[in-house]
Amino acid sequence: MKDFILFIRRFAGPYKGTLILSLTLNMISAILTLFSFMFIIPILEVLFGISEKTYTMMSYDHAPLGDYWDITVNNFYYYVTEISATHGAPAVLGGLGIVLVFMTMLKVGSAYLSEYFTIPMRNGVTRDIRNAMYEKVLSLPIGFFTVERKGDILARITGDVGEVENSALSSIYAIFKYPVLILFYLGAMIIISWQMTLFVLVVLPLMGYIMGTIGKKLKAQSLQVQQTWGQMLSTTEETLGGLRIVKAYNAEEQMYDRFSGETQSLLRYATRMARRQALAHPVSELLGTCAIALVLWFGGELILTGNTSLDPARFIYYLVIFYSLIAPAKELTKTGYTVQRGMASLQRIDKILGAVNPIQDPEKPLPAPDVKESKGNIRFENVSFAYSPDHPVLKNINLEVPEGKTVAIVGQSGSGKTTLVDLIPRFWDTQQGRVLVNGHDVRDYKVHDLRALMGNVNQEAILFNDTFFNNIAFGAPDATLEQVIAAAKIANAHDFIMATEDGYQTKVGDRGCRLSGGQRQRISIARSILKNPPVLILDEATSALDTENERVVQEALDRLMKDRTTVVIAHRLSTIVNADKICVMQDGEIVEEGTHQELMKKQGHYHRLVSMQSMTSKIE
Repeated sequence: MKDFILFIRRFAGPYKGTLILSLTLNMISAILTLFSFMFIIPILEVLFGISEKTYTMMSYDHAPLGDYWDITVNNFYYYVTEISATHGAPAVLGGLGIVLVFMTMLKVGSAYLSEYFTIPMRNGVTRDIRNAMYEKVLSLPIGFFTVERKGDILARITGDVGEVENSALSSIYAIFKYPVLILFYLGAMIIISWQMTLFVLVVLPLMGYIMGTIGKKLKAQSLQVQQTWGQMLSTTEETLGGLRIVKAYNAEEQMYDRFSGETQSLLRYATRMARRQALAHPVSELLGTCAIALVLWFGGELILTGNTSLDPARFIYYLVIFYSLIAPAKELTKTGYTVQRGMASLQRIDKILGAVNPIQDPEKPLPAPDVKESKGNIRFENVSFAYSPDHPVLKNINLEVPEGKTVAIVGQSGSGKTTLVDLIPRFWDTQQGRVLVNGHDVRDYKVHDLRALMGNVNQEAILFNDTFFNNIAFGAPDATLEQVIAAAKIANAHDFIMATEDGYQTKVGDRGCRLSGGQRQRISIARSILKNPPVLILDEATSALDTENERVVQEALDRLMKDRTTVVIAHRLSTIVNADKICVMQDGEIVEEGTHQELMKKQGHYHRLVSMQSMTSKIE
């Protein structure tokens, strides 16, 4: 329950006005409930002759404030006896029934309003958690997602938040209702008979302990359910993303066996949890009945032996209140069960919300550079980097990319090319050395300001299931149609866009599935052209294209690279023969530098790479 209180403080803070209103209405409902029950006493005492006392009208004049309650009770009895004597018992029953109906209407009305005002808070907190998770996902570094599975993250944003909403958040109303009822009922019971209430206070905690023991494992079992749910979503996401490979390798049965194994585990864990939760009601019902039987025995013993001033009518009123106390006590116990499930999901949510982002803005960042006037000079000074301490990826890199020049990075797969360029926009931070842009350490800029200087075109053109216009204008919400068209023309994309049914308002499909590889890449280039950054990073932008598409895309890239500081990772060496400098990487080190002609003359690593591609005669 401590975790639940912390949860309320974290997420329900903006809604404390609603919580106070709900608490007030629950207090009103509890008071009206007690007053409704009080009508049992006059019915028993007056109508059935349990009390033979004679009542006279009493005045409030000059009476102490502490006597007002006794005077009110006396006068009520006086009117009841008068009406009974004048109009008979049926009239009294009718009058008491009308008052009881009116009191009940006020009671249920206040209870409804209490929940009515709680619902927007519960849904609002759910929205806030989802927004916080999505914002956190956007802010976390790329390294976080190399460890976590995308399907599991989706499961946390959907399934785990849904579980928190259905369990923990739905319990907030119960937390602000049932304890209020229990406190008011206990207060009334103490006033009626402190001896019996003392006995009750021994019995109820024993019930709570037994119920708590049963519910302790729910949190662990719920955690298992949510983790298995995440694995199942991951498998589904991977299957949909790789369906072509699954079918090509006849692996349908293999993937089905994997998925069905996970659903079988989910069935096992969910069944255990549901059975334990189903045990809550019968156990609480049995314990409640045992408690009532004990109170009946103890109260009857007190009355029969004359060890209490409690009369039979008030004893019955006491039993009615105690019986009414059992219901909220049971509901509060079930709420504890439900909260445990929600807290298990909250643990998984907190793994994202509590993740530490190592890529932080400096306390005193440099002023944001003017994108239009920025020089775009890049320099690596003694840079070393490793994803894990035992496996260095970059070793003492020293490299300068002058303003407006093109530097190509080549080398075999795994030599550290992509890692090197990822350090420029701070997708990762160096462990040793530093990366400078415009003469300043990249860590001295705000991350947003640094990345505003850069455009990226990757091997896999990442498009969104949106229109051509929105994909090109991505990150530039104020872009006009004329600007988007101009960028598309430079990228050789305008003609095929206009050939579609709705032109720039045509949707490209999931990840651009309605387009060819060359078309997707040209849309990606148009996006960078529209951004107009001083620094351009090209990560094997043409390596996945055929010869014809490569030529068209390379034309667009040449226009994009003009007068910009460009770092190119090249797989097809024919695309970088005109680079101002080519750096050859091997095992995390730069082993050669120079122009194409200089490196070919050295007959070293670069020459070997060119020869391996059987392109020597073509590019010389």
